[in-house]
Amino acid sequence: MAIRKKSSKNPPVLSHEFIVQNHADIVSCVAMVFLLGLMFEITAKAAVIFVTLQYNVTIPATEEQSTETISLYHYGIKDLATVFFYMLVAIIIHAIIQEYVLDKINRRMHFSKTKHSKFNESGQLSAFYLFSCVWGTNILVSENYVSDPTSLWKDYPHTLFPFQMKFFYISQLAYWFHAFPELYFQKTKKEDIPRQLVYIGLYLFHIAGAYLLNLTRLGLVLLVLHYFVEFLFHISRLFYFSDEKYQKGFSLWAGLFVFGRLLTLILSVLTVGFGLARAENQDLNLTIGNFNVLGIRIIVLSSICGTQAFMMWKFINFQLRRWREHSSSQPQSLKKKFVTTKGRPSKKERENGVNGTVTSNGADSPRSRKEKSS
Repeated sequence: MAIRKKSSKNPPVLSHEFIVQNHADIVSCVAMVFLLGLMFEITAKAAVIFVTLQYNVTIPATEEQSTETISLYHYGIKDLATVFFYMLVAIIIHAIIQEYVLDKINRRMHFSKTKHSKFNESGQLSAFYLFSCVWGTNILVSENYVSDPTSLWKDYPHTLFPFQMKFFYISQLAYWFHAFPELYFQKTKKEDIPRQLVYIGLYLFHIAGAYLLNLTRLGLVLLVLHYFVEFLFHISRLFYFSDEKYQKGFSLWAGLFVFGRLLTLILSVLTVGFGLARAENQDLNLTIGNFNVLGIRIIVLSSICGTQAFMMWKFINFQLRRWREHSSSQPQSLKKKFVTTKGRPSKKERENGVNGTVTSNGADSPRSRKEKSS
């Protein structure tokens, strides 16, 4: 998969500019090595660990449940290799969207440097949020998590989960890990790097926590809810960059953002604070993956509540900044309107001016005739 960026100069091989311009080609070659490894018997066993999901458990069919065997999965240390491979895939997809979609739009719209970087960020994230939201919703419906909310905590620990659930979490971890090298590839400004690191770190902390603590069902519901709200924000920002008069999307996002935070807290407290707290097995057991103890439940709820409070604080600051910008722009527009109205002559003055011009250019005025007769 060749992805080349046009440049008038050819930078030296393995230089900073060379790696940035050709990082998608380099990563594609690395990913191709793992795929080629599947073709040879000597390397197939090692390549399979990177390409396919590991820790498969086959449950035989029973007469009561189904007539087919069921394949479920659990997590392990080999998942790090799978996350690494799909991180490479995420870098390649990121470069494809950037070059063949976002760059073409940027050339047509002629954005400034600030809007250019924000447009690229919103374009990438809106595509990811939309894809993840649709995928996660499909899992929720197919596994009947929506119709039966008690399944979020029933039969905990949920050490075994279907293929789609595990692949979803592997893809989520791979995407947010790929965001670290993208800070280098996209030449992110130094002042923006701390904000991006906090942003990426929060995602990895919560996704990995839900995956390792066997809270995948609750984590999936909260991710879909959060991704939907974030998708509205970034798609609204894309429309705003194309037309600055577009503000309705931000108003809709603001209402859903607050609703999403409340719903996240309700589901978290209901699942962790009530559902798991009333479970019979509340003994820490790493062998079977049971983490349903008081201390871990407090840590989980504290991290979720703390993150929601942090997001609400950022949201309030964002709304206050927008309100100040809007209020400061209104007096300027009114002042310009007042100056324009004040500098424009009235109707009577315009008529007198026209009469004076006609008089000076045509017949003499009464006063001039009187002076001439005297």
